Amino acid sequence: MQPPDTGRFPWNLDWNLLRTFIVVVEQRGISKAAGVLGLKQPSVSAALKRLETAVGKRLIIRKPNEFVVTRAGQRLYSECTEIFSTVSQLPTVLSEEVAELRGHLSFVVTSSVSSTHFDDMLHGFASAHPGVTYSFDVQESDEVESMIARNRASFGICLLSTLPGSLNRVELYREFFGLYCGPRHPLFNAATVSPADLEGEPFVAFQTETPSGPLEQVSRLRHRLKLSPQWRGVSSSLNEIRRMIIAGIGIGALPVHVAQQDVTAGRIRQLPPYSDLPCISIYLISNPARRLTEAEAAFLDHVHRSVETIPEGERVYGG
Repeated sequence: MQPPDTGRFPWNLDWNLLRTFIVVVEQRGISKAAGVLGLKQPSVSAALKRLETAVGKRLIIRKPNEFVVTRAGQRLYSECTEIFSTVSQLPTVLSEEVAELRGHLSFVVTSSVSSTHFDDMLHGFASAHPGVTYSFDVQESDEVESMIARNRASFGICLLSTLPGSLNRVELYREFFGLYCGPRHPLFNAATVSPADLEGEPFVAFQTETPSGPLEQVSRLRHRLKLSPQWRGVSSSLNEIRRMIIAGIGIGALPVHVAQQDVTAGRIRQLPPYSDLPCISIYLISNPARRLTEAEAAFLDHVHRSVETIPEGERVYGG
């Protein structure tokens, strides 16, 4: 392939090809990308070929049962996501006014976020700035981190398996996870339950309850109590974990402060141990490379100031 004329490249390039390339990479296939874009498969294949010709590089290797993004393709995808992020912010940037703070805050969050302190932060900011709008997208913690790293949202709220050096973070709160069973489980109506009674019991798990995952501590707790070595149900959603517990599919872990309402209502029962429970931090993360709008910068400042006024012990739930 011929290298492009760097001087004329941005003028000659059809920028729509970059959008198509992003979708192809993220869908990991031409046919799936065609469905997302509302195009026919040959049109997407042709667009990919035109882009490869324009940049003078092989971007994707496609063979039967194989889809590989080349090194050049990975580099281009990274740059494309930056371009996409900048373009996606234009309506918000253009809508900002000096007299009244306006704009949009996009959040991507894990399903298990439940914090009265964060709710208070949102309320305080929304009351002070009625011209700001909000959107929330629920994803797994790993995807939350990935989307913020790719500049796809203003802020992320999630658990972190490791503290990323490339992202900014604020610890919103910490929560303890306990083990629970539903009313159909044999232990629900037992007079007493000891840790030994849990040995061999089937369990349901969050997808992040894996070695090196954000909820690895919960996995260690199950291993210590000798529950069944293999999960019987799995989900990324707290509500679906709760559903499986109540249905009697297996014992499951939930944040203690979130589960308390169901315990009080008699829908689930907490099981031992009741102390030395896994303690997990929930963070608000942001991308320092993102060009913050006025609304985003103001909200981030609001969060920092709010956290500083709350004693650390008050931001620990369910201990």
